[in-house]
Amino acid sequence: MINKDTLVKVINKDNGTVGYSVPDLGVIRNFQPNETKEISYEELEKLSYLPGSNIILGELLEIQDEEVARKILNKDIEPEYHYTREDVKTLLEKGTLDQFLDCLDFAPEVVKEMIKTQAVDTELNDMSKRKAILDKLGFDVTKAIEIKNTKYDGGDEVEEAKAKTTSRRTAPLKSNTATPAASTTTTRRATTPTTK
Repeated sequence: MINKDTLVKVINKDNGTVGYSVPDLGVIRNFQPNETKEISYEELEKLSYLPGSNIILGELLEIQDEEVARKILNKDIEPEYHYTREDVKTLLEKGTLDQFLDCLDFAPEVVKEMIKTQAVDTELNDMSKRKAILDKLGFDVTKAIEIKNTKYDGGDEVEEAKAKTTSRRTAPLKSNTATPAASTTTTRRATTPTTK
């Protein structure tokens, strides 16, 4: 039996801090990544009435009690709502393409972010799953892996920029011949017309 004092485990599945406040109860909460807290049903219910709660509770935090999640979110809970990083890893390595496509269609945003991250970290071999990620999420795993594996020290571009000299394309509208220009490596392409 669920009552207002029933405690429910809630976990932050996002890579960043997730926070909310419930003014009616004077509650301000912050969840660190992967942190689990026990929250009262009353607090979750009051939070569910506030703007943005469907993103917080439906996409970033996971209410680990199925019955409470269904009542608070006011919908049937898809299995992907409860996927962990291990579940995502298994899905990427061993799941069928249909299971994978269902996950991309029904998973909360935080699970989709896990998929993108793990696909790059593990350098996903399955090209059909890479294509599905690109088609459904607009994220190019192949390009991300290429970028991850590219070593960049910025040295060559910096040296090239220092070596370049700036030259004028044409003469300025007004020429000040009374004040000599400071010596630079800059050279003119056109002569300066004399003014009368």
